[in-house]
Amino acid sequence: MACTTILVGKKAAMDGSTMMARNNDMFVADTPQKIQVIPAKDHQAGKYISNKNGFTFDYPEKAYRYQMVPNVNVEKEGIFGGSGFNEKNVGISATESVYANEHVLAYDPLVANGIAEDSMVVAVLPYIDSARHGVAYLGEIIKKYGSPEGNGVVFSDKDEVWYMEIVTGHHWVAQRIPEDHYSVIANQIAQEEIDFNDPDNFMWSEGIQAFVKNHHLNPDHEGFNFRHIFGTDTEKDRYYNTPRVWFGQRYLNPEIEQTPVSSDLPFLRKASRKISLEDVAYILGSHYNETVYDPYGKGTEREKHLYRPIALNRTQDSHIMQVRNHVPEELSTIMWVCLGVPAFNPHLPFYGNATDTAPSFNDTSLEWNLADGYWMYRTITALVEGHYSELIESDIDFVKASRETLIRLVAETDEKAKELHGEVLTDYLTKQNQEIVALMKTKAMKYIGQLVKDSIELSKLIYKMDINL
Repeated sequence: MACTTILVGKKAAMDGSTMMARNNDMFVADTPQKIQVIPAKDHQAGKYISNKNGFTFDYPEKAYRYQMVPNVNVEKEGIFGGSGFNEKNVGISATESVYANEHVLAYDPLVANGIAEDSMVVAVLPYIDSARHGVAYLGEIIKKYGSPEGNGVVFSDKDEVWYMEIVTGHHWVAQRIPEDHYSVIANQIAQEEIDFNDPDNFMWSEGIQAFVKNHHLNPDHEGFNFRHIFGTDTEKDRYYNTPRVWFGQRYLNPEIEQTPVSSDLPFLRKASRKISLEDVAYILGSHYNETVYDPYGKGTEREKHLYRPIALNRTQDSHIMQVRNHVPEELSTIMWVCLGVPAFNPHLPFYGNATDTAPSFNDTSLEWNLADGYWMYRTITALVEGHYSELIESDIDFVKASRETLIRLVAETDEKAKELHGEVLTDYLTKQNQEIVALMKTKAMKYIGQLVKDSIELSKLIYKMDINL
């Protein structure tokens, strides 16, 4: 999918969390999503078969409980589980679509029925014990079955964030994000110099160095720059991809001068300050705010539509996967999810150590239904956009107030949960997931009502008779 990813090491984060975040952008503006919790299973029998490309594997005997954010219409759209934590506090965000150049693909073509994005969460997340293990586990699947597409996959745990780029039928490289760095990625092969003498921080597919050498694929005089060897550097990249990286880095490093169309934006950066959850949410919801490139801004018509924004009307879900190191491990994971366009809506926290989310999020209708979280928050988007200049300030206030409430609720939940353990804690966090959703539904519905009233007042079907006529 045409997504945008943000990764934050724990020493770069304000509260010491590891964070991985992504906007899940579909091809159309309306692909309903839900949030599910899949229970743990022992001795699972049978085969998994993708209804998108026929990828097949035998279910392992044991599967951990895990979350995912799949499509509602699986029969038509495929699963595309998207993101989630498992019961071992390991997270995945799958995937950021990336594209290799035709030269490398000529020598290692994509495999039509290999593991694709639609299957990745269900095939990997229930079976891994750490972020590093996730890379190795998926790497073995690619070795055995191949890949039908280019994908960037993120794994996280309490200590590490790993970014893995699968670029050809069988080749990939993964890198551990340094603890004091961040990364912004936008549909382009991003990793740069790979150190094959540093297996603690890099992992790679078997034979990748020989593959590059034997087929004369390295354009550089020295080194192994993964982006240069396997990536693309095209006009589309400079208008569709690199501007999003530029904006994210501009926000976190305003002191650095760069251009939106640069081909040399670095994969890794140290921010000029520590990065908060709100910083990540702001970037995911951004559209070149306060620049001439903002579609709602004051630039020329050409400037306002020159670059592809980060938040789009076809962003189906936006998530921030947070593993916190200042609370007990049993309540450390939170998947903050926005099932609406994040430019206009808050991310809601769902604790990972839970057996359910809430009915309004796990039973989404295919057709518009204001009782569903997905449709409720997309209704806010439609109403605000309908009169953007008049309603955006009230929307900013709504998101800010929601965020304040949610941060407070998480803090209160953490405090009450510190003395709980095992199934008692899991039951409590499940209940809190549902109570948080219910409270936010009340707030969102009240705001929707206000937006409807305000929109009626802004109607152009008005006429004031001059009393002198």
